[in-house]
Order: sequence, then structure tokens, then C-alpha cells
Amino acid sequence: MKIAVCDDCMADALLLKEFLAGHEVILYADAESFLSDIENHNIGYDLYFLDIFMEKSMNGLELAKRLTKLQEEAVICFVSTSDSFYREAYDLFAVQYLLKPVREEDVKRLLDKVSKQIARNTEQKLSFQFGGQMGTISYGKILYISSWEHTLSIFCTDGLVQRCKGKLNDFAMWVCGDTFMRCHQSFIVNMYHVERMDGADLMVAGERIPVSRRYFAEVKRRYQEILFEEVDC
Repeated sequence: MKIAVCDDCMADALLLKEFLAGHEVILYADAESFLSDIENHNIGYDLYFLDIFMEKSMNGLELAKRLTKLQEEAVICFVSTSDSFYREAYDLFAVQYLLKPVREEDVKRLLDKVSKQIARNTEQKLSFQFGGQMGTISYGKILYISSWEHTLSIFCTDGLVQRCKGKLNDFAMWVCGDTFMRCHQSFIVNMYHVERMDGADLMVAGERIPVSRRYFAEVKRRYQEILFEEVDC
């Protein structure tokens, strides 16, 4: 895994690098040099550790905002001496928030979580055909699939909507499992992109996806399982 650590405290950065042994780790002492690589040299990482408090440059929260504009799906873990910024961190979709001094066991759990996420996003792909053209989409980029009059619409994290002819029942047989679940006669949802469960609806990228009675119990069970996966990590 390729990992970036941006922290102006070299002792903290080196300790974190020690816990990340076996991975390619690049250290940055300030936000400016970090952004220079990202913006000017088009360098990307599988995981970013950002210190929230940096005395001589922008703080980690501002840095994360800049980063996600450049790399929408950046996987970010904040590190801090204070827990005062939990809300701001999770508003930025941080995968984790670690308090200093960082513990090795917490880092190992995070690496395991991110490794599984990378595997979900890159190894499995959905194939589709529309207008004579073939295409594939990584599972991790799919938010949900909807069906209307024999046309399936595949809504993606980058805002694109891919369409193809077919039956949702057939797609359900191919993709439903731990990642995707049927929640309605017209919808299949990527459960890892569910922001919250609101009554009988799932909130996905700001959209409200209905959950019918037929699927409610199983969808709620899987949603809660994923919440516990997040807590464990």
C-alpha cells in the first residue's frame, strides 16, 4: 500500500512510519510540499494520514478539503492531540480519527480496513452493455442501481449515470451479497455508500432510496453490521 503522512512533528511522523512497516510511506513536514506533489506532479496515495494541528502551514482539515477537491475518493485518516474535531473530520468523510500518541494496534486495524476497501473497489467489476457498447464499472464506484421500464440506471460516485437494458432481478443474482443488497423492487444499493438509514429509507449521496417491507429486516441487519465494522476499526 502507498501511504502519505503529513505531520510537522517529525517524531510523531517517524513513529507512525514505524507502525506502517512493510508499506511504501512518504513523509511530508508541511501542507505546501504535500500539495505540490498532489497538484503539480499528479501523485496519489492509497491512504493519507493528516495531522490536524500544523503550526507553520494550513491545518489538516483545510488540507483535506483541498485534497478531496483534487481526489474525490481520497482515503483520509486524521491524527491529532485533541478529539475536538471529530465532527469536522467525519463531515469530510474521514475513514478514521486517531489520537496521539497513536497506538500500533489502532494503525493495524485501520490498515486491515483500508486493504479490504481497496479490494472491494478494485477487484470486482460490473459489466454492462448499452447501444452496442460494452463497459465495466468497479463495484466501489457504484452508489446504487435503479430500474425503470426495462432500463437500468447505474449511479456512480463521480456523478455519471450509466444505462443499460436488462432486468434488476438478473443484476441482483450477479451482484447481491455483502456489498450490494436489493432494498426495493426498483433498487439495488451499495451498502458501503449508505450514509444513514432514515426510517424506511437509505440515504446515499444525498439521495433517498426506499426500502420496502419485503427487504427491510435484511437491509437493516446488513447496515448495522457495516456500522460495527466501522466501530471496530
